[in-house]
Amino acid sequence: MQNLRKYLLTGVLAVGLGAGSFAAYAGKPDCEPMGASFGEHGKPGERMKERMEKHQAALHDKLKLNANQEAAWKAYVARTRPDGPSSRPDRAEFDKLPAPERMEKMLGFMQERQKKLADHVDATKSFYAVLTPEQKKIFDDEFVSKRGSRHHRQHRG
Repeated sequence: MQNLRKYLLTGVLAVGLGAGSFAAYAGKPDCEPMGASFGEHGKPGERMKERMEKHQAALHDKLKLNANQEAAWKAYVARTRPDGPSSRPDRAEFDKLPAPERMEKMLGFMQERQKKLADHVDATKSFYAVLTPEQKKIFDDEFVSKRGSRHHRQHRG
């Protein structure tokens, strides 16, 4: 009987602590459902666009482009700018498709992404060709620090 009381008391205590910590976490003001509100910063796509523009402006300043290179910079920025939020298929409709059709759609999305990436590479090569060796070094350093392996390792844990 004594052991039953211990186990029951321990169980009630564990449930109480768990419920209390869950309630404390759920009561935080920053615990809103995904897509509900993004506060004063706007939507995630807008924030990404703002960060990208800031990064491009900083890179532009660091490169110290001359007048002849400015046209190449504008062409580079125009070609590497994202089209906007990618359109994702309706998940329920996608799940209704048979496996081979889903795989074909996924392949189509990947091929579309590959075309965009190939255009991005071509735009980068065109712009890179007009840079001086010093500017190329700056561009390379910026590219590695912003998009390189160190950045991705942080997100992988």
